[in-house]
Amino acid sequence: MNQIVLKEFPRLPLDGKLDLTYRCNNNCRHCWLWLPHNADQGQQELSFDEIRQIVDDSRQMGCQAWSISGGEPMLRPDFPEIFDYLTRKSVSYSLNTNGTLITHGIARQLVRRGKKMVALYGATADVHDRVTRNPGSYEATMRGFAYLKEAGAGFTVQIIPMKENYHQYGDMLKLAQSLSPHVRVGAAWLHLSACGSASRNREITRQRLDPAEVVLLDEPDPTVGLLDAQLIGETNGSSPCGKSEKDDCLFASCISARRDFHIDPYGQMTFCCFIKAPDMRFNLRQGTFCQAWEEFIPSLSEKVHGGQEYLENCGSCELRQDCHWCGVYSYLEHGRFSAKVDYLCQVARETRQYNQEWKRDHLRYYKIAGITIQVTADFPITRDTFASKFDGFQVDGPGEDNVSIRLFSRLPELSDLRLGKEIYRKAPWAIYRQSHSWIYLGITPGDNNRDPISVSIFNPDHSRGSIFLNNNSGEFLGLQAITALPTDQILLARLLADRQGCYLHASGMIMDGKGLLFVGHSEAGKSTMLKMLRGQGEILCDDRVIVRHWPDGFQIHGTWSHGELPDVSPASAPLRAILYLEKASENVLIPIEDKKERLARVLSYVIKPLVNTDWWEKTLVLAGKIALEVPAYRLRFDQSGKVSEVLKTL
Repeated sequence: MNQIVLKEFPRLPLDGKLDLTYRCNNNCRHCWLWLPHNADQGQQELSFDEIRQIVDDSRQMGCQAWSISGGEPMLRPDFPEIFDYLTRKSVSYSLNTNGTLITHGIARQLVRRGKKMVALYGATADVHDRVTRNPGSYEATMRGFAYLKEAGAGFTVQIIPMKENYHQYGDMLKLAQSLSPHVRVGAAWLHLSACGSASRNREITRQRLDPAEVVLLDEPDPTVGLLDAQLIGETNGSSPCGKSEKDDCLFASCISARRDFHIDPYGQMTFCCFIKAPDMRFNLRQGTFCQAWEEFIPSLSEKVHGGQEYLENCGSCELRQDCHWCGVYSYLEHGRFSAKVDYLCQVARETRQYNQEWKRDHLRYYKIAGITIQVTADFPITRDTFASKFDGFQVDGPGEDNVSIRLFSRLPELSDLRLGKEIYRKAPWAIYRQSHSWIYLGITPGDNNRDPISVSIFNPDHSRGSIFLNNNSGEFLGLQAITALPTDQILLARLLADRQGCYLHASGMIMDGKGLLFVGHSEAGKSTMLKMLRGQGEILCDDRVIVRHWPDGFQIHGTWSHGELPDVSPASAPLRAILYLEKASENVLIPIEDKKERLARVLSYVIKPLVNTDWWEKTLVLAGKIALEVPAYRLRFDQSGKVSEVLKTL
C-alpha cells in the first residue's frame, strides 16, 4: 500500500475564538476592550440562535475547539445555554473569566473537561479592587473559586501583572498556588485600547511594566529559530508574527499559517482578535462562515503593506527576531499598521540580552556520526551537568544534519497529554503512537498505576523531541546520556535507521587510517582487544560503535556509550573489516565467505531500540549492504598482544 504523506496541513478552521460581549462588571485599569455592563452595545450582540448557527457551520468545515472570552462572558444571561452548546459541539474548549459571576449552577457546568482561566488582580482585596475599580470584586472572585472547588471543576488561576499590583506579585503567586495547582501569568506587556480613547490609553500606558520586568515574567523562548533552516519536516513557528518573508505584506505569512479564527460579539469575523480595522472584519450577519474563511480572510493577505515606514524600521531591525512587534499592535498604538512601537523596542533589547545569556547557560551542541544534536534545557547546563565522556563530541553550533531535544526538569500533567494508542508496555518503557508523535513514558517494573519517571515526546522522524524529567530541584550532575534518559540509543538508533546507519555491540579503533570493528557480546574481549592495541591507533569506543553508509562507502564512527574503557572519540574512518572475536591460544584471521552467515552475524549484534516495522525494514536493507560490501573475519586471538601483527595484514 502506498503511504500518503501530507507535506502541508490543509487550511481548515480548527480553532474558533468567540468574544461573547465586551461589557464587563469590572472596569480594569489595563483593559483594552471594556464597555460598561449596561452599555447599549449589548443590544447588538449575537443572539444564541446566531451563535448556534455559527458553531454548526464552522463545525461542518472542521472546527474542533472553541475559546470563549469577553469582556465578561458570564454577564450574558444566556451564558449557560451558549456554554453548553459550544462545549457539546467541540472536542475541547477554553474559557476566560474574572470569576465574579460564577454561581453554583455555572460551577457545576464547568466540571466539563476543558481549560478554565480565572483572573487574579491582587493578593488582597484593596489592591485587587483598585485594579478592577469594582468594590467587592475580590470577594466575589474568591467566592467563584470556592464554588469551582466545591463542584470539582479544575481551573487555572491567571495572574494579571501591571504597575498597580506588581509589588504584590510574589504574594499573588502564593495565593494562586494555594487556590489551584494550575497557575499562569497573563500578558506581561499591555497594548493600547481598541477604541483609541486618549484617557484610557494614558491609564494603560501608566500600568505598563518596565521592559526588564516584562522579560522576567514572560520569559522568551530562545530556541525559536535555532534550527529552523536545518530541521526536516516541522519548523519552529515560521516567521515572526507580522513579518513577511517575501515583501512588506504584513499579514500574508500569518494568514497562510493560521488554522484559527476570531469572532467578536457582533458577528464580525477575521483571523486575529487584535484586528479592529472595520474593513478587515467580515460581517457574518450578511454572509456565510464559509465565505469568511474561504474567501474573505485569504483576501486580506495582500491587503496591508508596511511600505517605506515598515521597511526602514521594524522590517529591517536587527532586533526583529527578539521583538513582539506586529502590525496589529501598531494599529492600536498609532492607528496605522506600519509604525514601530517604542515600548516594544525597549522590551526587544531586554529580550536580546536575555536570549544571549540563556543560550550561554542552557544550550549545547553535540555531534555524533554526522548528526548534530542541539540540546536545550530549562535548567542551567554547567561543565558538570553531563559526564566528561561527552566533551570530545561537543561542537560550537549546528551542522549539515541537525536534530533538537529539549530537556525539562518537571513532568507535564498527564491529564494534558493525548497519549494515543499504546503499542508497547514493558518496564522501563510504555510507548504510545499518535499520527504526529511518539510518546515514551518511563515506568518502573510491577506498578502500572504510578506516575511515570519521565515523559518523552518526539515527532514522527525523531528529529525533534521534548523530554520531561521528574526532578523538581532542577539540579543535574554527571548525566550519562544527553537525553537524560537511561540511554541515548532509543533516540539515536531510530535516527540512524533513517540515515543508513546502525549501532553495533562492538568496539572500534582506527589503525593506519582504517576503521576496524571488533564485534562480540559481553565478555567476548572487546575491551581487552583495545587495551592490547592502545597506542597503536585511535580508540573509538569499547562497547557501542556506529556503522553508517555514506556516498563513498561505509564508515565507522565512535560513540560515548563505552563499557570498561573510558576512552571514547567522535572520530570516524572508512570501515576496513568486521572482526568477530573468539578467545583462543593463537592469533589468526579466518575469512567469512558465506554472505548469509555474514548477514546473520551482523543482525545478531545490531542494537535494537523499541523497534517497529519501518525500523526493521531499513535495518535489514542496511545489514544486507554491510554483508555484501564489508570484509568479515573470525578473529581468534590470545592475550599476548601479537594480534596487532595479524591486523596489519588487513
